[in-house]
Amino acid sequence: MRIKIRIISNAIGSVEAELTDEYSPNTFKELIKALPIESIARRWGDEVYFEIPVYVPEENAVEVVEKGTIAYWPPGNSLCIFWGPTPASRKPSEIRPASSVNIVGKVLGDPTIFSAIKSGDKIRVEKI
Repeated sequence: MRIKIRIISNAIGSVEAELTDEYSPNTFKELIKALPIESIARRWGDEVYFEIPVYVPEENAVEVVEKGTIAYWPPGNSLCIFWGPTPASRKPSEIRPASSVNIVGKVLGDPTIFSAIKSGDKIRVEKI
């Protein structure tokens, strides 16, 4: 199943993305139930993450992701959006989360727009 969402912040306006149950079906289900979500963004390298009211364990978790990946980070109960290297990356082209994440979707379009978001910015995720 695939669901389109909108990610909204004053810094970027509105960005469309797609959530899928393909990789982490239980995480996907809990995330969809929690929408809409409003939170405060944090930055970690070329990653934006923000706490969400979802509490699930690792599910087909991965240690490296692709540009544009949207994932759930179980230790921080956070949704993460990746577009480039993080402080955990071991080489310039690698996108490595702080620890394993459950993939739940991808940004539609150029995810580097998220570089305009700063820690402390408000962020909202809603179904389209």
